[in-house]
Amino acid sequence: MTYPNLLKQDFKAVKPNQKWAADITYIPTKTDGWCYLATIMDLYSRKIIAHKLSRHMTTELVVNVLNQACETRTVKAGLILHTDLGSQYRSTALETALKQHAIRHSYSKRGYPYDNSVVESFHASFKKEEVYQRTYKDYHEANLAQFSYIEGFYNSRRIINADGYLTPDEKEQLVS
Repeated sequence: MTYPNLLKQDFKAVKPNQKWAADITYIPTKTDGWCYLATIMDLYSRKIIAHKLSRHMTTELVVNVLNQACETRTVKAGLILHTDLGSQYRSTALETALKQHAIRHSYSKRGYPYDNSVVESFHASFKKEEVYQRTYKDYHEANLAQFSYIEGFYNSRRIINADGYLTPDEKEQLVS
Protein backbone atom coordinates (compact mmCIF):
# COMPACT_ATOMS: atom_id res chain seq x y z
CA MET A 1 0.00 0.00 0.00
CA THR A 2 1.22 3.51 -0.75
CA TYR A 3 0.87 6.33 1.73
CA PRO A 4 0.67 9.78 0.11
CA ASN A 5 2.58 12.77 1.43
CA LEU A 6 0.18 15.60 0.58
CA LEU A 7 1.87 18.12 2.85
CA LYS A 8 5.40 17.79 1.38
CA GLN A 9 6.89 19.84 4.23
CA ASP A 10 4.71 22.85 3.37
CA PHE A 11 3.86 23.80 6.94
CA LYS A 12 2.22 27.13 6.09
CA ALA A 13 -1.53 27.65 6.08
CA VAL A 14 -3.31 30.93 5.33
CA LYS A 15 -6.16 30.26 7.74
CA PRO A 16 -7.08 27.82 10.51
CA ASN A 17 -8.28 24.30 9.75
CA GLN A 18 -6.53 23.83 6.42
CA LYS A 19 -3.64 21.69 7.67
CA TRP A 20 -3.30 19.75 10.89
CA ALA A 21 -0.39 17.63 12.08
CA ALA A 22 -0.55 14.85 14.67
CA ASP A 23 1.88 12.71 16.62
CA ILE A 24 2.37 10.76 19.84
CA THR A 25 5.14 11.22 22.40
CA TYR A 26 6.10 9.33 25.55
CA ILE A 27 6.07 10.58 29.15
CA PRO A 28 7.64 8.47 31.92
CA THR A 29 5.98 8.08 35.33
CA LYS A 30 7.21 6.33 38.47
CA THR A 31 4.27 4.04 39.21
CA ASP A 32 2.44 3.80 35.88
CA GLY A 33 5.43 3.46 33.55
CA TRP A 34 5.16 5.10 30.16
CA CYS A 35 2.19 7.28 29.29
CA TYR A 36 1.45 8.47 25.77
CA LEU A 37 0.48 12.00 24.76
CA ALA A 38 -1.33 12.30 21.43
CA THR A 39 -1.64 15.80 20.01
CA ILE A 40 -3.07 17.54 16.96
CA MET A 41 -1.65 20.92 15.94
CA ASP A 42 -3.24 23.42 13.56
CA LEU A 43 -0.39 24.47 11.28
CA TYR A 44 -1.87 27.95 10.74
CA SER A 45 -1.21 29.05 14.32
CA ARG A 46 0.80 26.13 15.76
CA LYS A 47 -1.98 25.80 18.34
CA ILE A 48 -2.48 22.41 19.95
CA ILE A 49 -6.17 21.97 19.18
CA ALA A 50 -6.62 18.51 20.70
CA HIS A 51 -4.60 16.41 23.12
CA LYS A 52 -5.03 13.41 25.36
CA LEU A 53 -2.78 11.40 27.64
CA SER A 54 -3.25 7.65 27.89
CA ARG A 55 -1.63 4.73 29.64
CA HIS A 56 -1.65 2.87 26.33
CA MET A 57 -0.63 3.83 22.79
CA THR A 58 -3.72 2.68 20.94
CA THR A 59 -5.79 3.40 17.89
CA GLU A 60 -8.57 4.49 20.25
CA LEU A 61 -6.27 7.24 21.58
CA VAL A 62 -5.66 8.81 18.17
CA VAL A 63 -9.31 8.46 17.12
CA ASN A 64 -10.42 10.16 20.36
CA VAL A 65 -8.00 13.03 19.78
CA LEU A 66 -9.23 13.42 16.19
CA ASN A 67 -12.83 13.49 17.40
CA GLN A 68 -11.90 16.07 20.05
CA ALA A 69 -10.37 18.29 17.34
CA CYS A 70 -13.40 17.91 15.09
CA GLU A 71 -15.80 18.78 17.93
CA THR A 72 -14.01 22.03 18.73
CA ARG A 73 -13.04 23.23 15.25
CA THR A 74 -14.76 24.02 11.97
CA VAL A 75 -13.89 21.15 9.66
CA LYS A 76 -14.38 21.65 5.94
CA ALA A 77 -13.79 19.15 3.17
CA GLY A 78 -10.20 19.20 2.02
CA LEU A 79 -8.59 19.62 5.42
CA ILE A 80 -5.31 17.68 5.59
CA LEU A 81 -4.22 15.70 8.65
CA HIS A 82 -0.52 14.83 8.45
CA THR A 83 0.91 11.99 10.55
CA ASP A 84 3.76 9.54 10.63
CA LEU A 85 3.34 5.91 9.61
CA GLY A 86 2.70 4.56 13.11
CA SER A 87 0.25 1.67 13.23
CA GLN A 88 -2.33 3.78 15.08
CA TYR A 89 -2.31 6.29 12.23
CA ARG A 90 -2.64 3.57 9.57
CA SER A 91 -5.57 1.89 11.31
CA THR A 92 -8.95 1.24 9.72
CA ALA A 93 -10.65 2.99 12.65
CA LEU A 94 -8.75 6.24 12.07
CA GLU A 95 -9.26 6.10 8.30
CA THR A 96 -13.00 5.63 8.88
CA ALA A 97 -13.11 8.64 11.23
CA LEU A 98 -11.19 10.76 8.72
CA LYS A 99 -13.61 9.82 5.94
CA GLN A 100 -16.60 10.72 8.15
CA HIS A 101 -15.17 14.24 8.48
CA ALA A 102 -13.96 14.48 4.84
CA ILE A 103 -10.38 14.91 6.05
CA ARG A 104 -7.54 13.92 3.71
CA HIS A 105 -4.74 11.89 5.29
CA SER A 106 -1.11 12.73 4.54
CA TYR A 107 1.84 10.67 5.76
CA SER A 108 5.51 11.26 6.44
CA LYS A 109 8.02 9.06 4.68
CA ARG A 110 9.01 6.09 6.84
CA GLY A 111 11.73 7.05 9.31
CA TYR A 112 11.82 10.69 8.16
CA PRO A 113 10.69 12.96 11.04
CA TYR A 114 11.40 16.13 9.03
CA ASP A 115 8.10 15.55 7.21
CA ASN A 116 6.30 16.21 10.52
CA SER A 117 8.90 18.50 12.06
CA VAL A 118 6.49 21.13 13.38
CA VAL A 119 4.67 18.78 15.75
CA GLU A 120 7.96 16.95 16.49
CA SER A 121 9.38 20.34 17.51
CA PHE A 122 6.41 20.99 19.79
CA HIS A 123 6.97 17.64 21.52
CA ALA A 124 10.69 18.44 21.93
CA SER A 125 9.85 21.82 23.51
CA PHE A 126 7.24 20.21 25.75
CA LYS A 127 9.79 17.70 26.98
CA LYS A 128 12.55 20.30 27.52
CA GLU A 129 10.30 22.86 29.18
CA GLU A 130 8.09 20.50 31.21
CA VAL A 131 8.76 16.76 31.22
CA TYR A 132 12.54 16.79 31.81
CA GLN A 133 12.16 19.34 34.62
CA ARG A 134 10.42 16.93 36.99
CA THR A 135 9.47 13.37 37.78
CA TYR A 136 5.83 12.39 37.58
CA LYS A 137 4.54 10.07 40.25
CA ASP A 138 1.78 8.58 38.13
CA TYR A 139 -0.54 9.01 35.17
CA HIS A 140 -2.74 11.56 36.98
CA GLU A 141 0.21 13.83 37.80
CA ALA A 142 1.51 13.62 34.23
CA ASN A 143 -1.98 14.31 32.87
CA LEU A 144 -2.35 17.46 34.98
CA ALA A 145 1.10 18.62 33.88
CA GLN A 146 0.47 18.14 30.15
CA PHE A 147 -2.89 19.89 30.38
CA SER A 148 -1.40 22.80 32.32
CA TYR A 149 1.51 23.14 29.89
CA ILE A 150 -0.62 23.06 26.74
CA GLU A 151 -3.67 25.03 27.89
CA GLY A 152 -2.06 27.26 30.52
CA PHE A 153 1.23 28.06 28.82
CA TYR A 154 1.90 26.88 25.27
CA ASN A 155 -1.31 27.96 23.50
CA SER A 156 -1.78 31.18 25.45
CA ARG A 157 1.69 32.44 26.43
CA ARG A 158 4.46 30.75 24.44
CA ILE A 159 5.65 32.99 21.62
CA ILE A 160 6.22 31.26 18.29
CA ASN A 161 9.04 32.76 16.23
CA ALA A 162 7.74 31.39 12.92
CA ASP A 163 4.40 33.13 13.50
CA GLY A 164 5.60 36.70 13.87
CA TYR A 165 6.35 36.37 17.59
CA LEU A 166 2.72 35.74 18.50
CA THR A 167 1.30 33.05 20.74
CA PRO A 168 -0.88 30.43 19.04
CA ASP A 169 -3.99 32.02 20.58
CA GLU A 170 -2.95 35.49 19.35
CA LYS A 171 -2.38 34.17 15.83
CA GLU A 172 -5.85 32.61 15.77
CA GLN A 173 -7.43 35.87 16.97
CA LEU A 174 -6.14 37.57 13.82
CA VAL A 175 -8.78 35.75 11.77
CA SER A 176 -11.67 35.62 14.23
